Amino acid sequence: MKAPSFSLNDENSILFSLDSILGKKNIVLFFYPKNNTPVCTKEACMFRDRYEEFKELGAEVIGVSSDSESSHNSFHTSHNLNFTILSDEGGRVARLYGVKKNFFVIPGRETFVIDINGNILHRFKELMKHEGHIKEALNVLKKLKQAQLSST
Repeated sequence: MKAPSFSLNDENSILFSLDSILGKKNIVLFFYPKNNTPVCTKEACMFRDRYEEFKELGAEVIGVSSDSESSHNSFHTSHNLNFTILSDEGGRVARLYGVKKNFFVIPGRETFVIDINGNILHRFKELMKHEGHIKEALNVLKKLKQAQLSST
């Protein structure tokens, strides 16, 4: 399945387009419920702490939540995040990706691994086990890199 194209503002109110990365890098796109909540903060910090591993595997990490740009800016700064986070106020992009709310109220927590050609290789959904999102994404990217190496 192809990853739906979208554009959203980042934590610095700069317009980001998925198309600007496609064809250049793999993408780890993770949707999370809310800035500065315990599980979301742990998840974002785990992505931050393992960001170099993602880069070494040829991937860019991008976080998305329905929080405002100013909330993202504060969250990004206070936790020294080293990847882009996007503001999806109203949840339009989450709906494009089929990310559903939990209990009809809590925005979903899902991670997508998208290859360089824009194909969704993996989708992982788990509300409370944030560690799984990082592990799953890294495993998919490692397998992808191995497959690329063995085909050359």
